[in-house]
Parts: sequence; structure tokens; C-alpha cells
Amino acid sequence: MADPHPIDDGWLGDFHRGPAVFTVFRVGPDQGGHPLNPPEYRIECNDGAGPREICRFVDEPEAVPEWFGAWRGDDWCDWILAGAAKTIKNPER
Repeated sequence: MADPHPIDDGWLGDFHRGPAVFTVFRVGPDQGGHPLNPPEYRIECNDGAGPREICRFVDEPEAVPEWFGAWRGDDWCDWILAGAAKTIKNPER
């Protein structure tokens, strides 16, 4: 089965730091999002070992991002969220 086209998967864009590429997706109903909830986003990282989800967050003022694995408490977290916010404001698609 072919992978879905990136736009069909909620893809908004990529940004990078060193060898790591971060990809931002809007989570739609097909990916577990709910149409009546605030927008939800996920960030994937590919640092050469293949893409994997590292964070999910909801677009609300009081929301706390959920980080996964070794990314919990990482020094890059604030930088990654800032890059995601820029990508959400100005998506590549």
C-alpha cells in the first residue's frame, strides 16, 4: 500500500537543526483528532533512524505539550515548539 500524500496526512512542513529534521502535522479525525476539539498537532523527528513521533500538543493557551521518550525535558524542546509554531503560522502546503 502506498503512503498517503503528505497533504492528506495533515503535513504542514519541515524544519531542521543539524542532521535532525522535524516535521509538523495537524492531527485530523483520521489520525485520532476530533473536529469539535481545539486543533491538535504532532511533531515527528527523523535524525537518520527514521521518523518517529516526539511530541503532541493542542492549540490552547494553557495546554502542556506531551513529549515522548528521550525528548522529555530535552534542551531543544522550546526551540522545537518555536519552530512548530512558525510552521503552523506559515505552512509549506
